[in-house]
Amino acid sequence: MTDRYQQFSTSGVGRLLVKRLGLPDPQPLRRYKAGEPALTGPALVGGAGRLVDGLGPVLKSAGIEVLTSADSLPDASTQKYGALVFDATGITSPEQLRELYDFFHPVMRSVAPSGRVVVLGTPPEAAADQGEVIAQRALEGFTRSLGKELKRGATSQLVYVRPGADDKIESTLRFLLSGKSAYVDGQVIRIGTRGGQAVEPESWAAPLAGKVALVTGASRGIGAAIADVLARDGAHVIALDIPAQGDDLAKVANRVGGSTLQLDITAADAPAKLVEHLKTRHGGVDIVVHNAGITRDKTLANMKDGAWDSVLAVNLTSQLKANEELIATGTLREGGRVIGVSSIAGIAGNLGQTNYGTSKAGVIGMVNAYAEEYAAKDITINAVAPGFIETKMTAAVPLFIREAGRRMNSMSQGGLPVDVAETIAWYASPASGAVNGNVVRVCGQSLLGA
Repeated sequence: MTDRYQQFSTSGVGRLLVKRLGLPDPQPLRRYKAGEPALTGPALVGGAGRLVDGLGPVLKSAGIEVLTSADSLPDASTQKYGALVFDATGITSPEQLRELYDFFHPVMRSVAPSGRVVVLGTPPEAAADQGEVIAQRALEGFTRSLGKELKRGATSQLVYVRPGADDKIESTLRFLLSGKSAYVDGQVIRIGTRGGQAVEPESWAAPLAGKVALVTGASRGIGAAIADVLARDGAHVIALDIPAQGDDLAKVANRVGGSTLQLDITAADAPAKLVEHLKTRHGGVDIVVHNAGITRDKTLANMKDGAWDSVLAVNLTSQLKANEELIATGTLREGGRVIGVSSIAGIAGNLGQTNYGTSKAGVIGMVNAYAEEYAAKDITINAVAPGFIETKMTAAVPLFIREAGRRMNSMSQGGLPVDVAETIAWYASPASGAVNGNVVRVCGQSLLGA
């Protein structure tokens, strides 16, 4: 779908008017392309916590040049930093928060377009005392606010790393410091010890090689993009959708070299049929992406019970039943990944979507409820919560609502289906075993919700 305002704002006349009138300024985002470097410039690393010594080797393994002093930049007037990475795990009192200012203030104007800011901290619940709890919680306000100050497609994230998981951060840093996280901004990610094993892939270019991935609702839109990205990363993708979408489903499966499964996931026998298919045809499954979803929008006063029931069945209860059967039968293999697709409607709510918002908040509840239990089986469960994503569905939204959805975020534009898919691929990586129980918004730091 064409964003005509963005096209205008990047034209000669448009740039002039945007600057003079203070209009939204959506800059083209740098997304992942095979063969391109992760960043357009070096990463400046600072801080004095428990993680800083290990950051250099991790970043260098991703092909990123690492600097440890602002003075290291040859010409600060012309060169830009691709990323600013700060280890704040050494901040154990509110007074030490001044270290954030001292590191970031001098270099904020040197962040490159589509640059990255990542702050690493200790989860407040794992802090040693009250002062550390306060200081570490304060990092959220810092990174979220900074995300709203950054321009030209740059992003800001906070990664809480629980003590004991210091060596499990590479997949997350590779994701956040690359074009794969183009539309992820102002997020708080937790890397902990309650997840599964974090296994470095043989090839970071194909981390899912040898894995079998099931993607529901895969015939179009976000589901098709998920299939594309998981296949690109080496997985055999089983594209699932209802029989009515069979033609489109086959096109997606053929494009990614995968296979299809036509199934109504709300049918009473769907979990059993799913297990039979996965075991018989593939010997099991490694990655389950619950992307299938529908909307039946009406205000609650005008909503028929069928609209309520169908949305809850497709978007939530079918996922719970499938998970139960897949795990009980051992069909989801050791080291498995369960990934749900929630929505900012499940966080902030939305007019005329009580059914949809309920179902998507329930997906978040599913992650919260099962993260600990699944971890004991070496399985992780996480979710993405997309904001305004450019799809055929959002193209049908009335003009002014559509424009509000595009502009009311730090990027001043809608995201693309691939942005959701890249986040899911990060969750799916064998190196993301310590990433468990997270809900990451793919919304350009939408102004709606938390």
